[in-house]
Amino acid sequence: MSGHVAVGVDGSPESGAAADWAAQEALLREVPLRIVHAYEWPGAATVPVVSPDAQCRWADELLADAAEVLRREHASLEISTRPLPGRPAAALASEAAEADLLVLGSRGLSGVMGFLLGSVGMETISMTERPVVLVRLPGQAAAPDRAAPELCRDVVVGVDINQFCDPLFDFGFAHAARHGHRLLALYGWSIPPVVRDAAALLAAKRQMGQDVARRLTEILAPWRQRFPSVEVVERSPVGAPAQLLVRAAANAELVVVGRRVRRAFLGARIGPVAHALIHHCATPVAVVAHR
Repeated sequence: MSGHVAVGVDGSPESGAAADWAAQEALLREVPLRIVHAYEWPGAATVPVVSPDAQCRWADELLADAAEVLRREHASLEISTRPLPGRPAAALASEAAEADLLVLGSRGLSGVMGFLLGSVGMETISMTERPVVLVRLPGQAAAPDRAAPELCRDVVVGVDINQFCDPLFDFGFAHAARHGHRLLALYGWSIPPVVRDAAALLAAKRQMGQDVARRLTEILAPWRQRFPSVEVVERSPVGAPAQLLVRAAANAELVVVGRRVRRAFLGARIGPVAHALIHHCATPVAVVAHR
């Protein structure tokens, strides 16, 4: 790794929010920030709206303007820019491979432009094994849960006790330590459908719940020792993981979710939980690849 944070900009307000988030993260990590813009020249079979030279000039101006804004706000931050001609998803994935972290703007299920509504953002995530953080506009964030008694902004980590989660914990605990936030480790599980009787269901839930909680505590033990300054909360309720994570995100600073590195028959996939968080979570989402 070269030790920098990369952020993709495209002129949208969402990418501006991503640039702000990335600048703050680069400052806390004490690494440079690289602002990139990925674009593809029109092919021979398309009708070009602008010439390649004009597109290059527009990319350079976009990057210069974004850098100027961030330099005014963060004078001590080392900032560079890089245009990325070529297929956008591949170009962004290649850039991510050189960085510690890639940050992109997100519109979730609203709007018709931006990195994450077309195939570019999703494809970028599936093509890189580096962490990618997706940032919404501040006004798109959900209102905090008024029923929640605490004002603490958690770093929520979606855990699967049956999978290898070390990369998620590494990212989540380090982020919580840098920002001084609490870490909420959340694992959602379900009762086997063969249990039909209400009394048997309650007994199974109690017995299985104790075992699930014990396994979660065991998995987290070495990370508590490695990051003693981070307050850790463990929760293992019955429920769908994606729904539980979206609900927990209402009072979170960041949600960290995993993506299995594997190739499907029709190409790379990011998994149903990560997919749901990307589209429905108003809080910034970190997608961390793991094997």
